[in-house]
Amino acid sequence: MTRYHEKQGGIYRSRTGVFLGVCKGIAEYFDLPVFWVRLALVILFIFSGFWPVIGVYLVAAFFMKPKPVKPLASEEEREFYDRYVHSPKAAAQRLKKKFTELERRIRNMEDKVTGREYDWERRFRS
Repeated sequence: MTRYHEKQGGIYRSRTGVFLGVCKGIAEYFDLPVFWVRLALVILFIFSGFWPVIGVYLVAAFFMKPKPVKPLASEEEREFYDRYVHSPKAAAQRLKKKFTELERRIRNMEDKVTGREYDWERRFRS
């Protein structure tokens, strides 16, 4: 059986968790029932007090990325997702740059195919 973190490449907050998805994300990462993770959190809450547990929980929620909506198929997709989660604006700029480069390449191909030289070469070869 393939474990969650082996498929996804890291620990993520669950999108279907009760409160911010931290416990469910940890349970999925370590392949444990979410009940036991939540029980451990409650026991820590009882023995250590309100603020330490809530503080650690909120810090974990802040630093854990949300689970991707669809499974990540490759290392490149995981890298893009991680970058997007950290900086959506930078990821959008990278995408814009990539599509601008693709558009430039397509224009070059169109210019070549629709140019006079291409037409003469095609006629000459046939």
